Amino acid sequence: MNAPTLKRFTLAEYHRLAELGFLGEDDRIELIQGQIIKMSAKGTAHEVCITRLLRELPRLLGDRATLRSQSPLILLPDSAPEADFAIVQNRADDYLSSHPEPADVLLVIEISDSSLSYDQEVKLSLYAEARISDYWIFNLVENHLEVYSEPYQDLQNKFGYGIKRIVLPNRAIALSCFPDLLLDLSKIFAGIRG
Repeated sequence: MNAPTLKRFTLAEYHRLAELGFLGEDDRIELIQGQIIKMSAKGTAHEVCITRLLRELPRLLGDRATLRSQSPLILLPDSAPEADFAIVQNRADDYLSSHPEPADVLLVIEISDSSLSYDQEVKLSLYAEARISDYWIFNLVENHLEVYSEPYQDLQNKFGYGIKRIVLPNRAIALSCFPDLLLDLSKIFAGIRG
C-alpha cells in the first residue's frame, strides 16, 4: 500500500477552486508553496496596527506608488500570499489585469502577533525566494519593527535575507523605495504592548 501524499496546488488550480465556489471571497486563506493555508485570526493589536498604517502610508506615498492591503501577490507558480500591506509600482490599470508580481513589489509588510514565527520563517523564506528586496515585520510581540533586505539563496537552497535590522518603536524609518519618506513608528506602536 502506498503512503498518502499531500496534494499541492498550482496558482491556476487555486484560482479554479475559487471560480467553482470552493473558496469564498471572505475565506482567510492564502496559497503558500502549493498548500492552502488558513490565516490566523487577527487580534485587537493587529487591527489597530492595520488602521494606523492605513492612516499613515497613503499620506506618505501620495501618488508615488500603489498601496495594497491583504491582497494577493503572485510570487511563484505555487504561491500567492496575501500580505498585510504591499507597496507596489503604479500601473495604469491598477492591477485589474493581474495581481502584482515580484518585479512590481517595492516593499512587503506583515503585522505579526500570533503569526510571528510563520512570518519570520515561512513567509520570509518565500519573499526572499521571490527576490523581494525589502520585507518588514511589525513585531507586536516584542514591540519593534524588523527590517529585512538583501535576499539570498544559500548552498543548501534555503532562502533568507542577508541583513536584519531592528528599529525601535520610538524611531522613524525611511521607506527603502522612497528614502525621502519617513514613517514615524511612534504613531504605529503607541499603546501597543507585546
